[in-house]
Amino acid sequence: MDDFVGTQAPARRLSDPREAVDELERAVPGLSALRLANPTDINWHLVETELGCGLPADYKLLCQLYPPFILGDFLGVGGPAPGQEVAWARDSWNDLEDVAEWCTEADLAVPMHPYPAPGGLLPWAGSYQGDLFLWTTTPASPDEWTVTVASRSSAWWHYSGGAVQFLADLVSGAVQPWALPRVRAEATAC
Repeated sequence: MDDFVGTQAPARRLSDPREAVDELERAVPGLSALRLANPTDINWHLVETELGCGLPADYKLLCQLYPPFILGDFLGVGGPAPGQEVAWARDSWNDLEDVAEWCTEADLAVPMHPYPAPGGLLPWAGSYQGDLFLWTTTPASPDEWTVTVASRSSAWWHYSGGAVQFLADLVSGAVQPWALPRVRAEATAC
């Protein structure tokens, strides 16, 4: 049986994408050295059309300001490259097969399902140890989506803030890394 560990909440949910990115830069001081000289021109309309849903503004801003990167030799974060938007979205659809398998294998009191099911899970990052970091999609604005963590050790948990704030809180220690290792405040480009 898989374990649902619980839900953690930030002291205050950051709704401004810029504020969330600033918080991540404070938590990971070396991250700003990776910032692109000019924001990447990602065609988000194309990505979102292919996915069939919008994506959170904090994540989109992070992907425009930074190349794909790794936090603490553990967690890989990145988005579509210009010109590769459709391929990236299609890869996301393919990743949903793994999410469906994890959801099926999880013996949780409240079953979870992959996107596009109502409230379905949509992956946005992964660890090199096989952990999944997902959005819990809702009919509300993507900016109100929360994070679900599915660890390789079969523990599932929620974080009631956005993805970028989650990264900042995970690295800074403001959130407990239930079933995950501590993530060092280091960032390297992929």
